Amino acid sequence: MIAKIALVAMALAIAHALPQHYGYGGHGIIAGHAAHAVDYYAHPKYHFEYAVADHHTGDIKNQHEERDGDVVKGSYSLHEADGTVRTVEYTADDHNGFNAVVHRSGHAAHPQVVRHQPILAQKIVVPHHNYY
Repeated sequence: MIAKIALVAMALAIAHALPQHYGYGGHGIIAGHAAHAVDYYAHPKYHFEYAVADHHTGDIKNQHEERDGDVVKGSYSLHEADGTVRTVEYTADDHNGFNAVVHRSGHAAHPQVVRHQPILAQKIVVPHHNYY
């Protein structure tokens, strides 16, 4: 038990002795430098997009999205199994919340089911010879 207390005390002493310039938000004083102001609000802004087109598996889709502050806009589309394309356009902001509009394009193709007639079993007659 004493070893555990000594270990914790040593860890606290080492942590206290380290420079404190890696605090929350990156503020603090680095040896030899004056304190600097930190902007705690960074304006969120991004844009991304991607696409997949694997015609062998039928995995065809794309998406793009952009954000500027608290406003997000984007859309994605994908090819459904029935051959139609689903496209979703969406927006989100503090005033209107999340809104999405779904569009479908193309005509659904449903494969025809082919029903085969059952194969009738034929009775095979093997001649039986009596050799006695």
